[in-house]
Amino acid sequence: MNTALKIAAFATGVTAVFGAAYGAGHLTGDGTPAPRPAGAAHAGHTPAAAGTAAAAGSPAEQLPGGLQVSERGYTLALENPFVTAGAPAELRFRILGADGGPVTGYRPAHEKELHLIVAPRDLSTFQHLHPVRAADGTWSAPVALPAAGEYRVFADFTPAGAAEGLTLGADLHAAGELRPAPLPRTGRTVTVDGYTVTLDGELTPGRAGQLTLNVARDGRPVTDLQPYLGAAGHLVALRAGDLAYLHVHPDGHLPEGAATAGGPAITFTTTAPSGGEYRLFLDFRHEGAVHTAAFTLPVGGTPAAAPTAEAPAASAETPAPTTAEAQAPTPAPTGHGDGGHQH
Repeated sequence: MNTALKIAAFATGVTAVFGAAYGAGHLTGDGTPAPRPAGAAHAGHTPAAAGTAAAAGSPAEQLPGGLQVSERGYTLALENPFVTAGAPAELRFRILGADGGPVTGYRPAHEKELHLIVAPRDLSTFQHLHPVRAADGTWSAPVALPAAGEYRVFADFTPAGAAEGLTLGADLHAAGELRPAPLPRTGRTVTVDGYTVTLDGELTPGRAGQLTLNVARDGRPVTDLQPYLGAAGHLVALRAGDLAYLHVHPDGHLPEGAATAGGPAITFTTTAPSGGEYRLFLDFRHEGAVHTAAFTLPVGGTPAAAPTAEAPAASAETPAPTTAEAQAPTPAPTGHGDGGHQH
């Protein structure tokens, strides 16, 4: 066989081998397409009873919310992704369906059809907005970005008729003099608007864990927190580096029309998708005003192992390593103080 024929035969063999391997990776044993990982449809809303996730890099790994501008046929389309830092602007966008048309039907969650989060890449600030939807499906909300830089916009919603919600993310650019800041170091206690909030608990990658936040003022526990959007509080967690999004709500449910939400403790159950550092933003309401406490939480990098018959899962989790940190100064405003929480 001459050289040209040998090369052609070798190339054909390599193509066949890699083609078979690719097909095996995308098909199940009966030749049907492999199913989508369970729970991947709405990774942004972490279930309260989340099970043990697969190790990082495995086919069943759950993708966190907010990393994609399009998912499951839906697309977050910003009308104008360019604004000027420090100047008031109107943020306008649409959620487009698989047919390219705007979505006009939504299933409300926590008293709103859509929750909008805006945060810069350095996670120094945070805004939780509730935009208004026009009849043609266009959403709008006033926004003022405090500093120049790259921001991420997260739309958290459930389309009408959908079994699960999802979180889409898109970039927003704020023009001006860029002054990037390092990730804030907060420790476990922060002070905001005269309230002291303490964080207890740890997160382990791939395993559901509890975080409890206790609210106090003037050295006394706050026991008359008010419901905010139908809950005792709201917690958003963003992973430093790529801003993977987790949005969780307190354990338990408040009775409809409840006048108080108790306190001082608000407990959340969530699952960190990986190790790393996370910024946690707690919204709580007291005496008619919404306040936001921000924390930086280090999470250990070893995924939780799935229990097996030979080695049952331990009953107690190994706490994630933490960094010894001095108490930081009062965090910068996050857009949630008195009058700052926009709707």
